[in-house]
Amino acid sequence: QVQLVESGGGLVQAGGSLRLSCAASGSIFGINAMGWYRQAPGKQRELVATITNGGSTNYADSVKGRFTISRDNAKNTVYLQMNSLKPEDTAVYYCTTNARPRAGVSLDYWGQGNQVTVSS
Repeated sequence: QVQLVESGGGLVQAGGSLRLSCAASGSIFGINAMGWYRQAPGKQRELVATITNGGSTNYADSVKGRFTISRDNAKNTVYLQMNSLKPEDTAVYYCTTNARPRAGVSLDYWGQGNQVTVSS
């Protein structure tokens, strides 16, 4: 079983910064990719950023240039540095990973979510 533990959410004023962390643990044969999604009240969950095990990244247009995703493969940990935050960034942020619990099997796992609130 794979578990994801998130930290780093909170309240910040517009223009400020936050750094989210997510560590994967358990029986992991390998990790294919890790990423972040977010969901605001009344809206569907949307992709924020992803990073592959090799370091390739993708970002939503709404956060490009402001957010940076990175990872520490040795620790199975992914980070999201959020700068120049806007009230529109307010949402519950979810960590996710596509991982291999054993050879030949790939599954998606989700963290519990962390609230990020940006005040104007």
